[in-house]
Amino acid sequence: MIHLCLAKMSETGAEQKFVQEAFDTNWVVPLGPNVNGFESDLKTFLGGNGEMVALSSGTAAVHLALLACGVGAGDEVLVQSFTFCASVNPIKYLGASPVFVGSEAGTWNLDPELLEIAIKDRIAKTGKVPKAVVPVALYGMPYDCARVVEIAGHYGIPVIDEAAEAFGSRFDGRALGTFGKFGVLSFNGNKMITTSGGGALFCGNAEDKGKIAWLATQARDAFPYYQHSEIGYNYRMSNICAGIGRGQMTVAQAHIDHHRHVQELYEKWLDGNGICVHRQPVDKRFDSNFWLTTATLDENLKITGQENVYKNLVRSSVGGVAGTLNATGTPTTDCQPNDNVEALRLFLEQKQIEVRPVWKPMHKQPVYAGTPIYTNGVEEQIFKRGICLPTGPWVGDDEVRYIVKCIREAIVL
Repeated sequence: MIHLCLAKMSETGAEQKFVQEAFDTNWVVPLGPNVNGFESDLKTFLGGNGEMVALSSGTAAVHLALLACGVGAGDEVLVQSFTFCASVNPIKYLGASPVFVGSEAGTWNLDPELLEIAIKDRIAKTGKVPKAVVPVALYGMPYDCARVVEIAGHYGIPVIDEAAEAFGSRFDGRALGTFGKFGVLSFNGNKMITTSGGGALFCGNAEDKGKIAWLATQARDAFPYYQHSEIGYNYRMSNICAGIGRGQMTVAQAHIDHHRHVQELYEKWLDGNGICVHRQPVDKRFDSNFWLTTATLDENLKITGQENVYKNLVRSSVGGVAGTLNATGTPTTDCQPNDNVEALRLFLEQKQIEVRPVWKPMHKQPVYAGTPIYTNGVEEQIFKRGICLPTGPWVGDDEVRYIVKCIREAIVL
């Protein structure tokens, strides 16, 4: 099976070395030399500014960033609708409410013009300024960092730079994840580098880092016994996972270069005849890591078997973990990929190629029905036509050739 994106260990075995050291020195806890070393490596990779806190997941990083921005019950947070649920759910953890903002066609990311419209309208409607803005670098593609930060700053709203998919991406030469009061990174098993599971939070200064690290370690006060003046969380990264991360840092740039190479192959071999590979803007400030190559299918493109899709109940969730499926009573929803997109997914599955739809906009998710949305419909159209292609370090030139061949085979001429 050619999987969408699976992490790959370094050929030198650096990960095993750091993990073995953790066992040998009995640092099998959520702190230790590997945690400190990984945070230092991340800081250097991102440009040496700010501070890093290694955490148990990217979701934890979003949660703590919101908390440190003062988000609480009754507050509103502006967040990109076209994203994975982990960018949004932590807002609800805190009793606050998301306000969704639509995307621009070029980057598929937060539309700055819609952002300003949303800010003005929420102030007019609620009498309060939103507590934070969460722009997302979708599939590694930078958003217009300069404009989003400028608009948010004009209204005094802190930015949480959600770069979970954008490790190694840059905007105007600066690393994604450093364009806000806080920046979110993820090291899940499908990301550019992995710690098996895990994440990190970029903090603009040492004071913010201290606050975040304290909250992530159950908010234990400085006494010779356990005393707590605030609610804390068990969110620190383990020394074992951090050891994997330190080894992964030795191949981080090689992984990024490989993803960019695979993107170039798709652009060269696949683009055209009803399939449009998503490229980054010609504006040289945008420098994507191309965590996943994505493409859109013309709605009139005919794919083998599309007349038979969405007729049977799904028995397993796409990209889900075995045993976690929440069964439904219908094979369709009011917002789903076009028939030809689903037909292509099923056709390629038979060819042992894993592809997936792009993220379903959060304002179209049942759990967020009725949530305010400021959109021009771009993200909904992309969702209906979009697909993610295998792009990870296990996908070489031969695999891309085979994938492109099978996609061409699926098209009905």
